Amino acid sequence: MLPWRPQPWARPCRWSSPLVQSLALTAITFGVLAPLTCQQLLHSYFFVRPWYLNPMSQEFLKQNQEDGLSALRYFESLQAPNSSEKMTSKANQPWVLITIITVQRRREFHYVLQVASRFHRLLQDCGPSCQQHYQILLCNVEADPSSHWDAKLLSKFFAVVDRYGDHHHLDFSLNQFEKEKRDYTYCLEKSLEAYNPQYVLLVEDDAVPEEEIFPVLQHLLQMRFSKPHLQDALYVKLYHPERLQRYINPEPMRILEWLGIGMFWGSLLGSVYAWASNCSTLSWSIVGFFALYSMLLVELVGRHYLLELRRLAPPLYNVVPVTECCTQAMLFSAPSAHRVLGYLKELRCRPGFAKDTALYSLLRTKGEKAFVVEPNLVRHVGLFSSLRFNEHPKLL
Repeated sequence: MLPWRPQPWARPCRWSSPLVQSLALTAITFGVLAPLTCQQLLHSYFFVRPWYLNPMSQEFLKQNQEDGLSALRYFESLQAPNSSEKMTSKANQPWVLITIITVQRRREFHYVLQVASRFHRLLQDCGPSCQQHYQILLCNVEADPSSHWDAKLLSKFFAVVDRYGDHHHLDFSLNQFEKEKRDYTYCLEKSLEAYNPQYVLLVEDDAVPEEEIFPVLQHLLQMRFSKPHLQDALYVKLYHPERLQRYINPEPMRILEWLGIGMFWGSLLGSVYAWASNCSTLSWSIVGFFALYSMLLVELVGRHYLLELRRLAPPLYNVVPVTECCTQAMLFSAPSAHRVLGYLKELRCRPGFAKDTALYSLLRTKGEKAFVVEPNLVRHVGLFSSLRFNEHPKLL
């Protein structure tokens, strides 16, 4: 009987073969480990929507309602400043004016109280330097200002301007998108007139600031936006929806970032593999495999979660060319705010052309530039939109 010899086609099937090891790592990672560990990550491709979306949405709404009640108790227990203190603060020219645009909706969630209480607490924690450089203005765009109970409560603590009332009445011939744009420009214009700030941070009433917003803003305004390629931007977005932060998007800068991740981790993991395998040389095929492996892993798990690592320090925050959606938190310098007011008066919004689309269109038509900060500096908590009716909103 002839002795058995391994056939040539059987050699690649040995466990020591790089091909077999690569296939095994890929199968275990994307077939077992990632689906099991990421099935409840909302912004991951592995998120099991039929199992978790409804209960997570209900839990979010429940927690949001509790946060609203906590914000209500915060202001009810807070001592209101006297009128002289409010007049003194208004007389000072702030470095950044935080203008909160609000309209009455779903009273049980107290959206504007959540936003205002967080800003107020963060300013108190930041100390006198922040309190001197930042001020808060509430812009009430409710058609009947007296019906906005949360805004009435906040008027004890902050300056408030009413869009409608004795001298301004709602034009019912306007579509809702044009009305929202005009409300937006009104609040921006009043912010400039009343305080003459260097910057205006226009925040919608369902955009709760993150804990690190003031240190990051200070770093960005003093260090980053002094650079020539970032100067004179039309606006800077502090929020972009997490579901739109993936690499597979028509964003050239993200593709470059994605390739950079592949090159870095491909080289690093390839070197580790070569060392563990006692290989004297590092082959390009191994580097290429680990590059593709890393790129696929970070995309499927979710770029959003990779961005969260940048919260470790303000210098790690990323500033990249802006994308279209949305306007939850927008930073304008005083000169750029005046330009925006002039531009938006020339445009009329309509379904499919809301104010965020209108602002984005100016970059092309007017030759302007704008940027977005990553990760987000505010959290969008308002599942109930003021533009679209949805009785049972979902997180996605």
